[in-house]
Amino acid sequence: MDLRTGLAYWLLRNGLLTTYSPLDGDETADVTVVGGGITGALAAYELSHAGANVVVVDKRDVASGSSTATTGLLLYETDTSLLDLSERVGERAAARVYHLGREAISRIESLTTSLADSCGFARRSSLYLASTSGDARMLEREYALRRAHGLGVALLDAGEIHRKWGIDAPAALYSHGGEIDCYRFAHRLLAGAAKRGARIYARTPVERLDLEDGERMTVVTAGPHRIRTRWVVAATGYEAVEHMRPPQTVLSSTWVVASEPLSSGMPWAERSPIWETARPYLYARTTDDNRIIVGGEDEPYAEGHQDRDLLQRKTARLSSRLNELFPQLRLDVAYAWAGTFGSTVDGLPLIGPAPGNPRLWFALGYGGNGITFSVIAARLLVDAYLGRQSPDARLFALDRRGVADAGEGAAVSQRLEAAPSVTALRSPSP
Repeated sequence: MDLRTGLAYWLLRNGLLTTYSPLDGDETADVTVVGGGITGALAAYELSHAGANVVVVDKRDVASGSSTATTGLLLYETDTSLLDLSERVGERAAARVYHLGREAISRIESLTTSLADSCGFARRSSLYLASTSGDARMLEREYALRRAHGLGVALLDAGEIHRKWGIDAPAALYSHGGEIDCYRFAHRLLAGAAKRGARIYARTPVERLDLEDGERMTVVTAGPHRIRTRWVVAATGYEAVEHMRPPQTVLSSTWVVASEPLSSGMPWAERSPIWETARPYLYARTTDDNRIIVGGEDEPYAEGHQDRDLLQRKTARLSSRLNELFPQLRLDVAYAWAGTFGSTVDGLPLIGPAPGNPRLWFALGYGGNGITFSVIAARLLVDAYLGRQSPDARLFALDRRGVADAGEGAAVSQRLEAAPSVTALRSPSP
């Protein structure tokens, strides 16, 4: 599967930071990670630091698939609001997912410090805009639920949004988030894993997995070489659906543009990542070299991003939509690209053992927060490797039902019906 099309800014900016050779002989490992993108890199780093003997294989150059196409937004929210997620999985479970997102951003910050490379990481406030007056009412209820669960957030009215950001929107949630250069981060993580003894092989396609017995698997590569291993982690991103076809997964195409560096200072207040309640939503962020990255315009077919004429039309549309938000900004497009995007019906990733095979784990960060989901996956993988039972594992299991207790869901709706108005809920900071 071709995961992206066009000129991805991150790869052009950084180049091939590190090159790895193909596997040229048989290997033995505790854990074999299939996929060297951001999810595989985080898994390899955390597992190797937990004492595992790790091998990583990727059929491309590492981090050259979806990890070059991501915009690098870091949000603790999922694409499913806390309200909707509570209806699906229960209020306490939904709140736990959101708190795990906050913890993941803190873990990323800690990792960039230990790697001695910021990888473009920065803490940012985020601005979640109501696209309609009806969505503004929904954000009031969302605000109330988040505050009830200790999630730092403020609800802004139209006047505050316009005065500070110059945007016309009826309401917005003002919250915590961040940003990162995901491509560079993946490379630095893999280098850190290699220092702990991990062996990393690029351009090494996997042909099949053979289950030898209850304790071992064999990864057969196209070489053909074999890796005898105790566990396999499938961190193959959106390509995993070619093999597992989980019914709760949907693939689509998404488009992104990056501007030329701006000659002036901050394009908008606090450089806040901006996204919206409309679906599909527009999102925008800045970079440390003073560019604007704008993405969105998703289409519900996985191969649509390969259409170069469509890429031109989507580039023009993204530029126009940003100009609608900020009429004073002129977006001179430097790079435009598109890629495959995967999501699940509940907005949560797929993390955990394959049904019937506890030696094969999937770590698939599907959804708009794939990087933070990957951090969560790496932590759960370490727990499993060390034999620790994590109560969070059930939230992301491949065979989860994804349906909340009907009584709890109804209670959430009734309790929030009396949520105060947007004006009464104003708060100066998260």
